[in-house]
Amino acid sequence: MLIVCVVLQVLVQYRLNLWNRDFFNALEFRDGRAIWRQTYLLMFLAVPSIGLAVFAVWRRMTFQRRWRAWLSTALIDAWLGDEHYRRLDLWNGEHQNAEYRIAEDARLATDAPIDLVVGLLGSVLSAATFVVVLWHVGGDLNLELGGVSFSIPSYLVVGAVAYATLTTGAMMLVGRHMVDVIECKNQAESELKYAFSRLRGSAAMQATQLDLAATTVTVWSALKEVIHQWRRLCGQHMRTTIVSHGNTLLAPLVGLILCVPHYVQGAMLLGEVTQAAAAFVAVQGAFNWLVDNYPRLAEWLSSANRVGTLLGTFDRLEAAEGPG
Repeated sequence: MLIVCVVLQVLVQYRLNLWNRDFFNALEFRDGRAIWRQTYLLMFLAVPSIGLAVFAVWRRMTFQRRWRAWLSTALIDAWLGDEHYRRLDLWNGEHQNAEYRIAEDARLATDAPIDLVVGLLGSVLSAATFVVVLWHVGGDLNLELGGVSFSIPSYLVVGAVAYATLTTGAMMLVGRHMVDVIECKNQAESELKYAFSRLRGSAAMQATQLDLAATTVTVWSALKEVIHQWRRLCGQHMRTTIVSHGNTLLAPLVGLILCVPHYVQGAMLLGEVTQAAAAFVAVQGAFNWLVDNYPRLAEWLSSANRVGTLLGTFDRLEAAEGPG
């Protein structure tokens, strides 16, 4: 149902792109009747677009809820089975903090993939659809430099691919350490929760002042590590924001600028310029799926890895216990 919804959304987006062309052509020719006709048509296009968006939210969140319920149930059963929770606190020197992984990492591990896959599918379909629009609207660009004439075939498509390659490569370069940073941040957060849990347990058992003091020092140390990891994550987000925000700002302008030569030569109408610029933005949004989703993709990889590590620990505990 989600796939069908994504396909229909792309079709409505394509029809809105054609509406964009017809509306601005009507403005250029000062055709009042055509302007009103396109205005009325916009209302009929907006209703299915909004309806599909609402339906997609319902199906997506239903999918996420059911998947999380299944995964969390499996993790809790494995955690409680054979009293694994008694022996899991320290395994190979690492705090597993199963509570945090079951509650938080399982949520992220099942929440993000649905959004990412649906978004990726929409991006692929949008790229295929609007590249065709750029191909037909843009045509070839004839240039002359230094007395040499040459032609760039389908130059809008070439420009879109080159621009997307530049922004995606820049995002992968500046954000190459983000997965590790997010995983360290999540581990630090879970260690802080573990320290608070130990402090509460020590206080409830009326431990000695020396034990309470040692546990309190552990809490402050864990908090210091959390703040340090958040500082590292802030630096990663600042670097990726340079690329993502710059792309959001420049992509519409680059699309318009690329259309200027044909518009000045009279080979394009105003409506075709706006249609090509909108198609360029749609193609950039599709090609730059990684640019827009890199931080969330990194967070998902981190949480999925932590859930997988917990499941692996359950397997090793069962293997160590033997058949009995």
